[in-house]
Amino acid sequence: MKQGTSSLAAYYVAALKGLEQEKNRLEEEIRVVRALLARHAGGAKATPEASAATTAKKPRKKRELSAAARARIAAAQKKRWAEFRKKS
Repeated sequence: MKQGTSSLAAYYVAALKGLEQEKNRLEEEIRVVRALLARHAGGAKATPEASAATTAKKPRKKRELSAAARARIAAAQKKRWAEFRKKS
C-alpha cells in the first residue's frame, strides 16, 4: 500500500509544479497587458480602478434639430404613412 501512496504523492507534486509554472506564465502575460494599457492610457497606472475610471463614458449631449429639419422629417413620415395606407 505504501507504493500506491508515494506514486500518488509524486503525481500531486508534478501537478503542483505544472500549475505553478502556468501561474507564473499567466502573471507575466498580465504584467505585459498592464504595461500596454499603461502605455495606451498615456502613462496612467493600469490598475483595475484606473482602467475603470478611464473607460467610464461621459453622457452624450442630446442632439437638437432645427425646426426646418423636424418639418422635413415629419413630411417624409407623413408621405410614408400615406403610401402605406394606399396599399392597405
